[in-house]
Amino acid sequence: MRIAVVQLAYGDEESFEARTERVAGLVSGLSGHDLVVLPELWAPTGFDYTRWDGEAQPLDGPWAGAMADAARSAGVVLHAGSFVERLPEPGVDGNTLANTSLLFGSDGGLLATYRKVHRFGFGAGEPKLMEAGEEVMVLDLPDGAGGTVRTGLSTCYDLRFPELYRRQQEAGAELVLVPAAWPAARVGHWTLLGRARAVENQCVVVQVNTGGTHARTPMGGHSQVVAANGEVLGEAAHTDEAVLSVDVDLAATAAYREAFPVLADRRL
Repeated sequence: MRIAVVQLAYGDEESFEARTERVAGLVSGLSGHDLVVLPELWAPTGFDYTRWDGEAQPLDGPWAGAMADAARSAGVVLHAGSFVERLPEPGVDGNTLANTSLLFGSDGGLLATYRKVHRFGFGAGEPKLMEAGEEVMVLDLPDGAGGTVRTGLSTCYDLRFPELYRRQQEAGAELVLVPAAWPAARVGHWTLLGRARAVENQCVVVQVNTGGTHARTPMGGHSQVVAANGEVLGEAAHTDEAVLSVDVDLAATAAYREAFPVLADRRL
């Protein structure tokens, strides 16, 4: 399975509209991949909370339309990262926004919607402004070889909560996608936790971060693809914009689980 990891770098000077157009064009040029993955909140920015309400859109808004068109143009499955969704009505916390990821098929059709379960901000930012998701999302994606791969969706701060990934593994996940806007101050945690989630669940973890600086926050970059045995198959060891093209042997995950059947020894 050929996966394109798109580590976007941006600053405050680039508008939502300009960045959306630029990234849609970039994705359209990635034909030949089976799956393309973008970072979290790359259009409205991950840390400039003051922009979120003004740049929120519904699920069928122009941002989603641009991403659907890009997936169709490239003929790829596209995890478009996440955007600020304008909910049709307030949620249980009274908020009308959500940090929502969209996954499109190669025909541009919407395959899945995932709303971030764990909100970052310690009472500010996401917990104050956004509704939390409640669904553990696992689905089958085309593997590029005529079959499918069971895939779990998560976002950024979710990575710190292993219970989510264990539930995905129990639902059959062999591949996990983690778009993020992870800051440089804690990028060591980003790479370490990604490898930990891969090893403890014996699954492939695809981590896609942002680079650049926005809202005075330097972003961490260092996107990576980690195999089920913890081997890093590809990485962007920097914070610049980059596209990693990584070939993942999905059969190796099943073979590793059979050769080292640690998951069968769980007692809790």
